Amino acid sequence: MAATTTTAVAPPRAARRRRLNRPLAVAGTLALWVVVWLLLRGRDTLHLSPASLTPLHRWLNDVNDSVGANRNSSPVFLYFFNEIRAVIDALAIFIRDLIAQPSYGRPVPVLGWLGVVALVAYAAWAFGNWKVALLAAGGFVLFGLQGLWQESMDTLALTLAAVLISLLFGIPLGIWAGLSDRFHRLVTPLLDFMQTMPTFVYLAPLVLLFSIGPASATIATLIYAMPPTIRITAHGIRSVPESAIEATDSLGATRLQRLTKVLLPLSKRTIVLGVNQTIMAALSMVTIAALIDAPGLGKTVIKALQTLDVGTAFNAGLAIVVLAIVLDRVTTAASARVDEGRRDAGGTAQRLRRPLLVGFGVLALVFAYVSYTFVWAAEFPAGVEIGSYLSRAATAVTNWAQSDISGITGGVKEITTVALLNPFQAFLTDSPWWLVGAVVVGLAALLGSVRVALTSAFCVALLVATGLWQDSMTTLAMTIVATVLVMVLGIVIGVWMGRSNRVDGIIRPVLDAAQTMPAFVYLVPFLALFSPGRFTAIIAAVMFAAPVSIKIVADGIRAVSETTVEAATAAGSNTWQMITKIQLPMARQSLTLAANQGLIYVLSMVVVGGLVGGGALGYDVVAGFSQGPLYGKGLAAGVAIVLLGIMLDRITCAAAERSGGGPAPKHK
Repeated sequence: MAATTTTAVAPPRAARRRRLNRPLAVAGTLALWVVVWLLLRGRDTLHLSPASLTPLHRWLNDVNDSVGANRNSSPVFLYFFNEIRAVIDALAIFIRDLIAQPSYGRPVPVLGWLGVVALVAYAAWAFGNWKVALLAAGGFVLFGLQGLWQESMDTLALTLAAVLISLLFGIPLGIWAGLSDRFHRLVTPLLDFMQTMPTFVYLAPLVLLFSIGPASATIATLIYAMPPTIRITAHGIRSVPESAIEATDSLGATRLQRLTKVLLPLSKRTIVLGVNQTIMAALSMVTIAALIDAPGLGKTVIKALQTLDVGTAFNAGLAIVVLAIVLDRVTTAASARVDEGRRDAGGTAQRLRRPLLVGFGVLALVFAYVSYTFVWAAEFPAGVEIGSYLSRAATAVTNWAQSDISGITGGVKEITTVALLNPFQAFLTDSPWWLVGAVVVGLAALLGSVRVALTSAFCVALLVATGLWQDSMTTLAMTIVATVLVMVLGIVIGVWMGRSNRVDGIIRPVLDAAQTMPAFVYLVPFLALFSPGRFTAIIAAVMFAAPVSIKIVADGIRAVSETTVEAATAAGSNTWQMITKIQLPMARQSLTLAANQGLIYVLSMVVVGGLVGGGALGYDVVAGFSQGPLYGKGLAAGVAIVLLGIMLDRITCAAAERSGGGPAPKHK
């Protein structure tokens, strides 16, 4: 009996010992890093001045020049890349000619503003409801009132072109991944990789292959937007209950009948959700693609940010937000409509809705014809614009913020920079490169596994090879500082939401709305408050990443068993003890997942912060697009960003798995 008891008790004790030893080992590794840094600071830092280029950068410049010289003569480009570019360019131009300034002789587009508003409102009502239709119509009219109708239609045209191609390829691939375990295992790591890459990174290699312009922007956008389509479609197919599939098979259905009669209808709502996520990803990317000469609102924002014109940036940023909200609400309502239609199939509501659909459809077509025929319905009326007033108001608020409350904003900026960012950045950039690499690999082994450690070692080696070690460490410092701030917000607000249904009901819609906003938009208000610099990039990254981390923490707190909470309350635990001793420890996996997602979102946004003085790798990427001799350096910076993203993602995902659950899902 004694031996049996010892055998039964030993494994839990060993497991507890391993759980205790791992944090001690991590703390010991960090302490050893500090000691060695004090002894060797400033040595082997691989410093490279901003104007300097490595042999790798020069070689990449030569490759770019060679590709540019052979783009119209090499068979690879003539019969492959140029053909792809031509087809996608034709689709983008076709859609743009319908709703925006045409490229041929006609002075106005085929569908003027009145026709576009009517058809958008009708589509919103057909797929959603009358409230969404009013929102869509009001949002599109606002584009004209802002004086940004042309730019908004350019952005919408590129977004629609990218989404159409993404769905054309993404949905069949998602169905394949849902039906085939082998293909699902094959495509999942690729999707993880694509969703880890920041948006900037897609641009440089595509410029090399397809040059700059709307076609390259569309290709970059569809590549970035396709992973959500594939992943969510596959999830929908795999989520169909086994009982429904078995019942169909028992009736002798073929594989095609099973797919068309059971799998697709039952996963329709999930697939529509995938369309929503694809549209949001495409809109986010198409604004950033303005860096490679994509027309639309993104170009207006970039020019305004480069000249520190906050008023113009605010006006264009508001239009991007409105477009994102309209597209999100329409597709979300369409997803809800799928369920309503299934519940009320053949019901009274459906019978009453059909004649209204026909009547309003005819009316929308009449408005479309009027907008094709009459100039007043094609070109938005002049003299009713409010965009200049919005720009002036935003500029006035900026001037007030930078003069009257500069003591507060400057104090926050100074405290964060001096007390947190500067010391940590100096710690990373002044450490010998081999010491940082050894610590990263050691932490990867402790928090993850040997496989994760090998991946991290490979990433560190390639970071050294890019010649941008110092800039990579600066970006890493900004990313980690921003992630710490994100986790502070995530824990404070997430715990508050998780413990109160009322607070959750108030805050969650705000977080959902914040997640529809493209990354560019976050730069504008913080540029007004804090002027250009690293802190502006960091605080914008915090606000961009906080919503997803807050929701993950809130869901983790809410998932703690009610029985456990009641038992702790009965034992006399107060609120602080309940949070720190029960709920947070039991939500450990959610906290680790929140840190993982926060890191990935922050990294992508810190790089975008290069447009407002964030420096480091973000500046290198932007400079690579704007200055020809720095193209190679910018491309190497993009590779460095990918390596940082993979390394951070693998380590935090492994930590999330070890904290008590399966693989961390992606929340792009």
